[in-house]
Amino acid sequence: MDASHPYSSLTPDAVLNALEGLGLRCDGRLLALNSYENRVYQVGLDEALPGAPPSPMPAVVAKFYRPARWTDAQILEEHAFGAELAAAEIPVVPPLAFGGRTLHESGGFRFAVFHRRGGRSPELEDEKTLVWLGRFIGRIHAVGAARPFTRRPALDLATFGEEPRDYLLASGLIPPDLVAAWTQVADLALTGVRHAYARAGRVATIRVHGDCHPSNVLWTPDTGNDPGGPHFVDLDDARTAPAVQDLWMLISGDRASMGRQLGRILEGYEDFAGFDDRELHLVEALRTLRLIHYSAWLARRWDDPAFPIAFPWFNTPRYWQDRILELREQVAALQEPPLVPE
Repeated sequence: MDASHPYSSLTPDAVLNALEGLGLRCDGRLLALNSYENRVYQVGLDEALPGAPPSPMPAVVAKFYRPARWTDAQILEEHAFGAELAAAEIPVVPPLAFGGRTLHESGGFRFAVFHRRGGRSPELEDEKTLVWLGRFIGRIHAVGAARPFTRRPALDLATFGEEPRDYLLASGLIPPDLVAAWTQVADLALTGVRHAYARAGRVATIRVHGDCHPSNVLWTPDTGNDPGGPHFVDLDDARTAPAVQDLWMLISGDRASMGRQLGRILEGYEDFAGFDDRELHLVEALRTLRLIHYSAWLARRWDDPAFPIAFPWFNTPRYWQDRILELREQVAALQEPPLVPE
């Protein structure tokens, strides 16, 4: 690890010492989980914590927050949202409290501890699964609409489109011979996003999960004692946004397929929360913003030694050529009529 990067001091000993400082008895098992924005570890324990899912090898999950990304107040607002959802018997995985606190500090790192939940990604080809997911997202949004975030940011054109575009152009990471082409198509795409928001009009924004893609939903089987189903994890990107932000990442394929999938999700969703059909104008707009924001996220983290190893294709001419083609496809998609749920 590059000693100049903050995570270079987050050694296995530092992780174990942090948890033992909370009174947890670690057994030395330590597994780094698939996370790049933060550092997340499964840590084995000598004995299970109260309320933990049954397991022959008890463990917790410890998340060490990336320094300087969120303020303490913003992290605690995320934790409070998770606690609200859990109190409403919605299957999320909220942080555990030790000494009445959910956010802790050790060795210069802020961290939180969670029960370990197993599971697999949901089978999105199954219509019953989509309806089931829709019901729980509707329940999440019913809670999310009850009060606003006051510290966490909004997901909008400025924060996920214009600022990331400007950052990328100033970064020097786009190959010089592709800067003009990328700039042109990014500007066309953002113009299309503005038009999509204009067509949608004034839609409500609420507290949402923010990053509700299939990998952040753990599906467990029906065991008889436990009916199974989805568990929503990783509220790290919880923001203020239109409700459709938590729906569009669960649909894929051609327009007909996405319309059918969205129809099943909304079938369950509207049992618990109303859905404003004007937000359908924002599906491709939000997808476009995510694509631009993702490139900027990689650029911002390129000094983290883990990123060149995990994303070796970034910062190559081929990567930017593909992004130009991708944004051209989005420009076309933004000109199409909104999806029609079936």
